[in-house]
Amino acid sequence: MGEKQEEPTIIYCDNKSAIAITKNLVQHSRTKHIDIKYHSLREATTKGEIELKYCSTEEQLADIFTKALPRNKFEELRMKIGVCHKHIKGEY
Repeated sequence: MGEKQEEPTIIYCDNKSAIAITKNLVQHSRTKHIDIKYHSLREATTKGEIELKYCSTEEQLADIFTKALPRNKFEELRMKIGVCHKHIKGEY
C-alpha cells in the first residue's frame, strides 16, 4: 500500500507453544517438522512486523469465523464483535 508500518501488527493466539516457537531462535529436534510458513512467522516477529499475543480460547473472537460453535458461545462472541441479531419477519 506504499505506507511504512510504524508498529507491529498484533495477532492474538490461543496457543502458548506457537508463541514460544516464534520467540525461540534455536531449532530443536521436536520443532524440526514445523512447516516453513511458521518459520516465516518467526522471521516477521524478529523483524518487528508482527507481534503474537496470548488470548485465552474463551476470549478468542476469531473463533466465530473459523469454528462451528454452540449457539450460546456464538451469540456471546457475536455480541462482543458488535454484530446485532436482526429479527427477520417469518423467523421461528
